[in-house]
Amino acid sequence: MTFISAIKTSDVRFPTSIDLDGSDAVNTNPDHSAAYLTLLTDDPEWPVGHAFVFTGGRGNDLMCRAIETVAELLPAKPVEWMLERLGEVSQNLIHDSQLRWLGPEKGVTHMAAGAVINALWDIRARRAGLPLWQLLAEMTPRELVSVIDFSHIRDALTESQALEILEAGQHGKAERIAELKATGYPAYTTGPGWLGYSDDKMQRLAAQAVADGFSMVKLKVGGELIDDRHRLELARKTIGENVALAIDANQRWEADGAAAWINELAEFDIHWVEEPTSPDDVLGHARIRQEIAPIPVATGEAAHNRIMVKQLLQAEAIDYLQIDATRVAGTSENLANLLLAARFGVPVCPHAGGIGLCELVQHFSFFDYAVVSQTRENRMIEFVDHLHEHMATPVRLNQGRYEAPSQPGTGAEIKPDSVTKWTYPVGAGWQRQQGSLRATNEN
Repeated sequence: MTFISAIKTSDVRFPTSIDLDGSDAVNTNPDHSAAYLTLLTDDPEWPVGHAFVFTGGRGNDLMCRAIETVAELLPAKPVEWMLERLGEVSQNLIHDSQLRWLGPEKGVTHMAAGAVINALWDIRARRAGLPLWQLLAEMTPRELVSVIDFSHIRDALTESQALEILEAGQHGKAERIAELKATGYPAYTTGPGWLGYSDDKMQRLAAQAVADGFSMVKLKVGGELIDDRHRLELARKTIGENVALAIDANQRWEADGAAAWINELAEFDIHWVEEPTSPDDVLGHARIRQEIAPIPVATGEAAHNRIMVKQLLQAEAIDYLQIDATRVAGTSENLANLLLAARFGVPVCPHAGGIGLCELVQHFSFFDYAVVSQTRENRMIEFVDHLHEHMATPVRLNQGRYEAPSQPGTGAEIKPDSVTKWTYPVGAGWQRQQGSLRATNEN
């Protein structure tokens, strides 16, 4: 029998605010960061479990402490026992009678539970010698249903309905898996679109995105309307009429007034508008969707949990669901989100782009095609080309398509040297940054 022997967290931050990578109308100077977890066992032959929660810098230390607190609630049972009961283990963490006072099922503790759960999934996938998406695809429908928490979503998706979807997905599964390995999954890029970029930089990166085979480019909006129109006009001229153009307001607008702003941008043939208002405002999204039709609405990266996803779908508030790999309570909850989307016939186009998010979230789209939706039509995974050099198994793209992950695990492992260098504030990378800042101030 094997037991968890150590729980280690690291406050890993990258100074992306220097070049305004990741900047938008709300997140003006983010430092893309990872509250990074490693679960070690007392058997050196067993793999280490890796996971993280993505943040924007400040507060990453709080996230680390929350992960440690949740991890201490893991049962004093063999790891083998936990891996066979991932549904039970995850629900016990999420519904802990004391931690739930800090949520329930939202915020820091919920994301911390997701990290712990994902680390266990990473161990399970590594033990099986499979990438997460393929591990999920090879699980039986009943095994998959057993790891999902259906509480508070049975009015939209029951266990029997989920089982029906997953059983239908067994037909032709082998062929779809083979197809994924051969042709990958469509991607779009936000790389050119950060709000802090100059016009020249945006146009250069947009032109490169088209040359690299991306079929859609996304721009951040919501600063000033005149600036949005200017940048969208330049972007449309740069990418041409045959490449899709999406916009992302990052929750910038009020529900009252968002439609007027968006409709001023309609002439640029908007593929979707993302997060037009507060992610908590389900009815606001529904209203905006009606007022800007036929421009589609995409939301979900900041949805707290499967319950909010259910409500967005029930209210017909979105045209695209954008799941995030670390916002909700891990792999188990995102399986519920995929099945909810399939139940309502809404495409899933995952959110990615921060440190490690592309590496993690790709697994859900690959599994979705293999077993759940059985289609890649009108579906894409977000991609941003930075910080991948820090990941142990970075994503691979070919002509604007994600190649199927082949290495065992979830893809969450960060290179040890990168963890050491960019641990905040003591890592060598941050010491150099602080030294440069001191020198600048002295001059």
